[in-house]
Amino acid sequence: MSSTSEVSEPSAGAASKSATDAMIEARGLSKFYGEFAATQDVSFTVPRGQVCAFLGPNGAGKSTTMKMLTGFLSPSRGDAFLAGYNVADNRLLASEKLGYLPENGPLYTEMTPEGMLKYIGEVRGVKGSVLSDRLAWVADKCSLNEVWRKPISKLSRGFRQRVGMAHAMLHDPEVLILDEPTSGLDPNQVHGVRELITELAMTKTILLSTHILQEVRAICPRVVMINNGRIVFDGATSELGANEVEMEEKFRSLTAAK
Repeated sequence: MSSTSEVSEPSAGAASKSATDAMIEARGLSKFYGEFAATQDVSFTVPRGQVCAFLGPNGAGKSTTMKMLTGFLSPSRGDAFLAGYNVADNRLLASEKLGYLPENGPLYTEMTPEGMLKYIGEVRGVKGSVLSDRLAWVADKCSLNEVWRKPISKLSRGFRQRVGMAHAMLHDPEVLILDEPTSGLDPNQVHGVRELITELAMTKTILLSTHILQEVRAICPRVVMINNGRIVFDGATSELGANEVEMEEKFRSLTAAK
């Protein structure tokens, strides 16, 4: 790893990928609120088939960056691309390639998981036997069968999180952007989500925001780290340390207040 800036060339397969194989790309993304800069010149690329962790302390700019990448927030400066589509210019085409799980994502709480996901599928143009197959698949993969016809308002936080995960995966997108996907889950459920992400990574590109370093070591070969709205590290997970203690020390050294 280089350096003075702590930002290295992307590792774990990213450096060898051509720009045309980029599935997620941030080019100088900046977001200003008056004089406050939520992010400044954030740039990185995630190639096809990679699981990349997006780390940083609370308030560092992770969620803001994810919202700009997905088109939910317009950047003050810079561009976001998904599967080669400029999100600002081709929002609908980009969204067809994207599955997005925001932190504390909104749900239709008066509906059941079955009803909500069927409605969302139909809105996306998924119909007939294809929709039935996808509903059965996400119900199984997200362990929702036992609450499939129960009002979402009656579900625990963990089950609500799994409904959100099912929503993100329903249309079989090529790109998944997941903001704290294991939030609110018990250890068994966390293990299940990790196994699911590992399985999905065989065919999809995944950007994963999390605070759990054990999770990063388990499923993410690469880390992009942000602090105070700027990228402070981009490299292989192994470069952060050989174990969670070393990773935590490196995290603190890169994100501590100066």
